Amino acid sequence: MNKQAVFHLPDSSYAHALSETRICIRLRTAKGDIKKCVLFYGNRVHPEPRVKMTSIDMVRVASDRLFDYYEADFETDINRICYYFWLTDGIEDYYYYSGVFTHTPAHNRVEYFQFPYVHRNDIAVVPKWAKNAILYQIFPDSFATGRKYISSQENMKITATKDKSHAKLGGTIRGITENIDYLADLGINCIYLNPIFTAESYHKYDTIDYFSIDPCFGTMDDFKKMVETCHKNGIRVILDGVFNHCGWRFFAFKDVCDKGEKSKYKDWFYQLSFPVDTEKLNYAAFAYVKQMPKLNTGNPEVIRYFCDVGRYWIREANIDGWRLDVANEVNHDFWRAFRKAVREEKPDAFLIGEIWEDAEQWLMGDQFDSAMNYRFTDICKAFFAGNDISVDDFDNSLGYMLMRYKKQITQVQMNMLDSHDVPRFLYYCNGDIRRLKLAALFLMTYVGIPSVFAGDEKAITGATEKEYRSPMVWEDNDVTRDLTEYYKKIISIRKKYISIFTGGVKTVLKDNAKGVYAFSRNDGDDEITVVLNNSENSQSISFNVGASGNDRTGYIDLLTEEPIRRSDFGEISLTLSPLSGAVIYRSHTELF
Repeated sequence: MNKQAVFHLPDSSYAHALSETRICIRLRTAKGDIKKCVLFYGNRVHPEPRVKMTSIDMVRVASDRLFDYYEADFETDINRICYYFWLTDGIEDYYYYSGVFTHTPAHNRVEYFQFPYVHRNDIAVVPKWAKNAILYQIFPDSFATGRKYISSQENMKITATKDKSHAKLGGTIRGITENIDYLADLGINCIYLNPIFTAESYHKYDTIDYFSIDPCFGTMDDFKKMVETCHKNGIRVILDGVFNHCGWRFFAFKDVCDKGEKSKYKDWFYQLSFPVDTEKLNYAAFAYVKQMPKLNTGNPEVIRYFCDVGRYWIREANIDGWRLDVANEVNHDFWRAFRKAVREEKPDAFLIGEIWEDAEQWLMGDQFDSAMNYRFTDICKAFFAGNDISVDDFDNSLGYMLMRYKKQITQVQMNMLDSHDVPRFLYYCNGDIRRLKLAALFLMTYVGIPSVFAGDEKAITGATEKEYRSPMVWEDNDVTRDLTEYYKKIISIRKKYISIFTGGVKTVLKDNAKGVYAFSRNDGDDEITVVLNNSENSQSISFNVGASGNDRTGYIDLLTEEPIRRSDFGEISLTLSPLSGAVIYRSHTELF
């Protein structure tokens, strides 16, 4: 047995409460090493000298390149838990607790792993609606000026503070409102808007006024109407909060520039030198951009100010959540305070952090509900777009991704193929629509909530900022029309079978030679198997679905709506064309 690979950490993604009565316990072992793993748990404060332990066979739920991950997800009325593991590789067997391997468990329960108390307030609770979300990201400047129209004209407005605000392509809030029927028809149920507050630049990440709509985009009345119209159409609204830094025309920074050390706002910013010199950049700024001075988010006054911002847009416009920009450069106490303020205003507000790397320390339940999952993006680029990794490597990467966070957090990770900050996915596909479609199918059927960047469904491509933030395509051709209909199809499948697509996941088939990968999603009763042919060749595929004999369960490909026959031996067979997929639903009715 490879003991060095065995790992468990209490109060982490390896041991966490899903509810007050449901616990998830995980154990990591060397890949292919362990034949069986059993969890033993009991009441750590039981009055008897020896604790009565309950055993649960753990299930291998994921693997990566080096490790297997075992999991027990169980209900219990015990809220003070001690536990240990028994594992065997078929030759050796050991009990494992607190970093110790023994042949018999210790009598002293204090030596076991501990879940001291299942505190309600320590459970990571995500909004129920978020699990069902299908996000659509809109970069306001480039989306729409009016109904199915964008002017593509530069613009400049004078703000209420007599500053200049710029636009590149003429997108407006009213333009979004006039195209909500398009969004509803596409099937999305939540939009995430890049910044809309008053700012100097076209992208609006240099905020001047956090309490007003940028004049290039419209008015507060325009925005309220947009939110109201979205809600009437079953679409929630998430705003982009830029609280790590502000614009250099922000009132507090202007005051510091004008008054120097006498400014009452001098402690609102990092590393100020006096007099402030915007040319020499003698202050901290985001990415060394002088127009974006970094805020001191450890200052209690700054925390109160932005908590007020978070509350204001919920109270005044009834938004449904926040995406938080550059979240990993802001201190944790700021986010804890912000979450508390926002949730007090709206208990089911959804908070997404922009964190490109491992985000576990922000996703423990006291800060964010989700993070932008750029790990998902990178995996899809490598597998679908570039065909740079094998099926095994793809599965290993997914396994590692699934085990990074608590189970309820993983279910709402914001999965995406691209965003306003990176080249379009179609660019990495070298314009091959088939590869984009296959990746989009995976996006809509895998664990997490899918996010579509506006224009992906219209075949927008490009590697530069100007290209991937290019105007929305409102005049269709055969390519864009077909691609949009495909997105509608896969979104409708996800929505119709959402209980399955928010349930469990299991790898079903890995074929490196054929480039075929299959995984199943289930909610306990129903199951869908997604099969992906990531090769340039047609592939004939067979795999066992478990049923056999007289079981007349029917199967249907939800993409083609064609039935699929199952053999008496429990196998189904199908042929997939190059770079295509199938979504196989197990029906409870006989199809033949």
